[in-house]
Amino acid sequence: MAEDMETKIKNYKTAPFDSRFPNQNQTRNCWQNYLDFHRCQKAMTAKGGDISVCEWYQRVYQSLCPTSWVTDWDEQRAEGTFPGKI
Repeated sequence: MAEDMETKIKNYKTAPFDSRFPNQNQTRNCWQNYLDFHRCQKAMTAKGGDISVCEWYQRVYQSLCPTSWVTDWDEQRAEGTFPGKI
């Protein structure tokens, strides 16, 4: 099972269909995967686990989100003004 997931991550090209976001506009999907990545990273760091399991979310948001959004969100997180709950 883990090998299958590693193979999927290695062969990853672009974000697969997500039934939570069926419409053409993928803005919400971008936002949710950005949050999920940082939540996963925070949880795994707190548990002392391997954060590489969070890599999937990072690849998806990097595929979907404009770079300028990600840069802005990273700056907001650094400044403590990010509006999302991580």
